[in-house]
Amino acid sequence: MIQLTNRQARQFLLLKHGLLGEYQFTGKQGVLDFVRQVGCIQYDPIDVCGKNAELVLQSRIKGFTKNMLDELLYKDRFLIDYPDKNLAIFPIEDWPYFDRYRQAARQHAKRYPEMEALTEQIRTHIQSHGALSSDDLKLDGNFAWRSAIHWSGGNNTSRSVLEQMYSTGELIIHHKKGTRKYYDIAEKYIHPNLMNASEPLESDLEHHKWRVLRRIGAIGLLWDRASDAWLNIWGLKAEQRNEVFRQLLHEARIVAVAVEQMKDTLYCRAEDLLLIEAVLQNPEPKLRCELIAPLDNLIWDRKLINQLFGFDYTWEIYTPAIKRKFGYYVLPLLYGESLIGRAEVIVERKTGTLVVKNIWYENGIKPTKQLRIALNICFQNFALFNGCETISAESKSKILGMQSGIMP
Repeated sequence: MIQLTNRQARQFLLLKHGLLGEYQFTGKQGVLDFVRQVGCIQYDPIDVCGKNAELVLQSRIKGFTKNMLDELLYKDRFLIDYPDKNLAIFPIEDWPYFDRYRQAARQHAKRYPEMEALTEQIRTHIQSHGALSSDDLKLDGNFAWRSAIHWSGGNNTSRSVLEQMYSTGELIIHHKKGTRKYYDIAEKYIHPNLMNASEPLESDLEHHKWRVLRRIGAIGLLWDRASDAWLNIWGLKAEQRNEVFRQLLHEARIVAVAVEQMKDTLYCRAEDLLLIEAVLQNPEPKLRCELIAPLDNLIWDRKLINQLFGFDYTWEIYTPAIKRKFGYYVLPLLYGESLIGRAEVIVERKTGTLVVKNIWYENGIKPTKQLRIALNICFQNFALFNGCETISAESKSKILGMQSGIMP
């Protein structure tokens, strides 16, 4: 078992994510490399200051622009939208591993016999007119539909049929305009070797091992206990998870890690041992400041983050306004090896202005000159990422003066 101090564990996680020291990922190739490294990034359509997947990438990829992700998804087709950890984006080469989801969706379709004729209408329309959204073809129907593979559902017939065909893998998302999805026939864009590949891991156990190993790699360190990190891995209850960890350890595909003052054992992938060796050399990396996405891979397990970083984060977007401690869309703020606070940032698109509504610093954070410089660089980069020409004067005062928000 590897022994790490708390600081070494934090350094390992941040190095693994490309969030500590110099940027490890650059440009469009860097986006692809990072997504392949973590397996998937979570998608969420809400766009206050960038969508979640874009926010994940802007903190790690030097020179990242939103167009890079769009091209990788809808032009190059190296990435694809499909449920993994909830709605997600993952490399196209992983498509066959989710065949069991598509099979389940095909079985689920039998509950909605009225969809059969409507599905044929969609096929005919796409053949004649190309990619379409739910607004482009109004279908007659009166049924409430629920997806078999994620949380989607509703009474909009056109949307339901398109989503069902997407769930089965017959359609993929061709492109998006804002949050509106346009669908097209999947086999036009997915190579036949992938499109027609059978499930690579037929047994539930082998599939669970692949998924668990992938999720450990998505975060860096994880424990064998209930966690949001395991979301949407079907059938992975405590008994199955324990057996998966036992076998992965026996096969030397994961390594046990003990962190000071933590009672639970953590685990990392065997291929990440080189990174652990690097942190054991006591590096003193350059301090960087980044805004972290609310559904970032790094913080998928918030109890783990609380134990390692002493940072308690709740995404309050679904919390009633009167009960929020901070705000509607608040991002954790990373500086060096520490999560030093959180910021509520909005983009005023009409004026091209970035507005920092508030910054709340953790106790004990000192307004050093070095921190002010790092904060200024961080928010300047964030404005550029959002296509903002200016940062409001009041926001600059908050950043440079480090005027912390007052806790309600």
